[in-house]
Amino acid sequence: MKRVLLAALTFTLALGFNALVMAQTSDPLPSWNDGKAKQSVIEFVSKVTTRASPDFVPPAERIATFDNDGTLWTEQPMYTQLAFALDRVKALASQHPEWNTTQPFKAVLDNDFDTLVALGEKGLVELVMATHTGMSTAEFEAIVKEWLGKARHPRFKRPYTELVYQPMLELLKYLRANGFKTYIVSGGGVEFMRPMTDSVYGIPPEQVIGSSIKTQYQMKDGTPVLIRLPQIDFIDDKTGKPVGINKFIGRRPIAAFGNSAGDREMLEWTGAGGGARLMMLVLHDDAGREYAYGPANGLPDTKFGTFPSTLMQEAGERGWVVISMEKDWKRVFVFER
Repeated sequence: MKRVLLAALTFTLALGFNALVMAQTSDPLPSWNDGKAKQSVIEFVSKVTTRASPDFVPPAERIATFDNDGTLWTEQPMYTQLAFALDRVKALASQHPEWNTTQPFKAVLDNDFDTLVALGEKGLVELVMATHTGMSTAEFEAIVKEWLGKARHPRFKRPYTELVYQPMLELLKYLRANGFKTYIVSGGGVEFMRPMTDSVYGIPPEQVIGSSIKTQYQMKDGTPVLIRLPQIDFIDDKTGKPVGINKFIGRRPIAAFGNSAGDREMLEWTGAGGGARLMMLVLHDDAGREYAYGPANGLPDTKFGTFPSTLMQEAGERGWVVISMEKDWKRVFVFER
């Protein structure tokens, strides 16, 4: 009987040991190719989570911030929120006959994308003010959810919520498994992103920072509502990103991830802190599986998510890690096999 018990105990211990070894040796980032980018992530996480390490960071201070467009999901041929705004213009056009002769609405209705881009930021703001306001926050959330459920990307013919990067989902999960709190810090509209970030990225709405418009408390038929006003409240882009991080998080990140000139200041702000830091930029250089644009490294220029040569130069000078989509990722999208 003792012999049977001893054998069972030995077998159980062996199983536990094997499970421990597998847990320690399993690849936390299976969609990443071996190389500098992947190794930088793993070494950084080890340094800040190992208690005996001089770079150990308490869990409460393990803050990681991520841009959204072009960093977590695709931003070509245009930002997803812009595609939403264009569809909203077309849906509302019958209520606004003046739009047929007024820019930027005429360009949208004529499918004249070149004119729309030429109108610049002012034209885009006008579109947002006309299509994202004059309703309650709850009504806007319902409109966004309905659109995300129906809209399809023009190239991939899939919902935009499937156009997320599998390697970045693995990175988010890996960081959270090691005590990090992950935030989205994006130039996109905060109330456009929040309806989908939890289900898609595992990031709850209270950990999403973005551009916002002003809202006003009102009583409507005896019910309190927040009405979205046609006024800009905060632009969470470029220099606005560190401001938003300080305002809404209250801690400087120890890791930051972006993909464009709009993320430069967020990475600078993160890197200016003491101790171990990790700053990374996604370079879109894979026209076959996704898109290729820069103009850094001689890639084509773009109106959305521009990665200029000056940003590449700064990354080299400051020790930021540039992730090559083509070289560093085995898979790009979650639906790839």
